[in-house]
Amino acid sequence: MKLARLFLPLLLLACGSAQAGVLDAARQGGALRVGLDYVPPAYKGGMKFRTPESVDTVLADDLAAQFKLKSAYLKNASGIRADVVLALADEGQAGDADSIVIPTGYRAGGMAIMRTDTTIRKWEDLKGRSVCVSEGSPYVGTLAARYGAVEKVMRAPADSLLAVRTGQCDAAVHDDSMMKELLKLPEWKKFSAQLAPVSRQALVLKVRGADAADLAALRRAAGRWDDAFWAAVRKKWAGNVAFEVYLDQNVPDCH
Repeated sequence: MKLARLFLPLLLLACGSAQAGVLDAARQGGALRVGLDYVPPAYKGGMKFRTPESVDTVLADDLAAQFKLKSAYLKNASGIRADVVLALADEGQAGDADSIVIPTGYRAGGMAIMRTDTTIRKWEDLKGRSVCVSEGSPYVGTLAARYGAVEKVMRAPADSLLAVRTGQCDAAVHDDSMMKELLKLPEWKKFSAQLAPVSRQALVLKVRGADAADLAALRRAAGRWDDAFWAAVRKKWAGNVAFEVYLDQNVPDCH
C-alpha cells in the first residue's frame, strides 16, 4: 500500500503527460508547428518580396495567432511531426485513418489565363506551348504530363504572370479562386482569356493525437475562416501580386 501511494502521483503525472494535447505541446514549445506541402523560402534583406502561390502560410499564421502562439512551418514530407497539418485533398476525399480532418473553407482548381488574342481555346491546346507555374504549386508537373505543355517553373506567381505579360509564356496556371480576383483589376483586361478550372481540391486542416478539447478549439478557430475572411484574403493576395508584377514590368506588354 505504501508503494502504491508512493508511485500513484508519478503514474498520474506520466499519464497526464502522455495525454497532453497538441495545443499544450505547442504552448510548451512556444510555437505551433504547422505542416505545409510547400514552405516558402525565408525572406532575407535585399531579396524581392514575393507573395507565395499557396495561402497555407496565411492560415498557419492566423491559426497560431488565435492561440497567442508563433507559427513554425514544417514541410509535410520532412518526416518531422507537426502539431497540425495543412494539405490539399480531392473534394469528397476521406481523411487518414489516424487523423481528423477540419475544413478550412478554401477550395480551388487550376485555371489558365492568357492574352485575349490567344489561339489556345482548350486545355489540349497547351501541347507544345510554354506554360508558367510557380514553386509550390500543385500544378507543377501535371500540365506536362496531361497536356504535353512545356512547363516553366517560376519563383512565385508574380514572376509567372509577368512572363505572360511580356510574352515569355503563352499561359500561366494558378488557383482559380485567386485568378478570378486578379482579373477584376483593369490592368489585367488584356490578359483575361482563360481555361475553365480543373483538378479542384480543398485545403484541409489535419490533426493527429488531439484530445476533445483541442479538437473543439481548433474547429472554433477554423470557423473563423468564413466567406468574409476568404474574400479579404483573395483581395489582398491579388493586390499584392498585381503590385509585384507592376514593379517588375520594365518593358511594355507584348503585342
